[in-house]
Amino acid sequence: MNISRIQKTILIVDDDENICELLRLYTEKEGYKTFIANSGSKALELFVKEQPSLVLLDIMLPDLDGWQICRIIREKSDCPIIMLSAKGEVFDKVLGLELGADDYIAKPFEAKEVLARIKAVLRRSQTDIKPKSKEVSYDKLYINMTNYELKICGSDVEAPPKEIELIYHLASNPNRVYTRDQLLDEVWGFDYYGDSRTVDVHIKRLRDKLEGVSDGWKLKTVWGVGYKFEVKTPGEI
Repeated sequence: MNISRIQKTILIVDDDENICELLRLYTEKEGYKTFIANSGSKALELFVKEQPSLVLLDIMLPDLDGWQICRIIREKSDCPIIMLSAKGEVFDKVLGLELGADDYIAKPFEAKEVLARIKAVLRRSQTDIKPKSKEVSYDKLYINMTNYELKICGSDVEAPPKEIELIYHLASNPNRVYTRDQLLDEVWGFDYYGDSRTVDVHIKRLRDKLEGVSDGWKLKTVWGVGYKFEVKTPGEI
């Protein structure tokens, strides 16, 4: 079990040195190598230099805020990001997820919970081991999980990793209805404390990209239950 963590590195970004030290102690005890940044500019410098396996990212920083950093990282990398913030409102969680964060933990937090989230996110990201080619295609839609590609009508579509994972999961199991909790467990890989808005936000953003592309399939809401990737059988109207 420790072998899978030997090369994992974590960039801890927070302007509170006490929190950074606490997280460093807990993560290094678990076998991770850590780097610490107390500002946004330093975080970006270390990110480019060290290429971490995961980023623990506070929102309130003295220069660039966590949202700006998350956006910049997402423009060039699929590195997992866990947002840490005293801002616990739903709006802040949704914004972090929309910008491409993989998880959001409100302060104050238990260090053991953070460790559990780190393990879960790293397990799902599979940053060190690339799977064999996994792809699925339908009329005007192509998804490749090896390269995290989403194409519509042959053209690349920009989408955060979690959106691609979600549509791939649904499209790989056409016409199967998933509850929000099932999608949280099977796509995010951990219990997101029943916050169904996590799934709803990603579904909405996918719909903005996929709506009306084809008459042969659609991302459908099953009211009172959840979602499914509905595929029509030949000859069905």
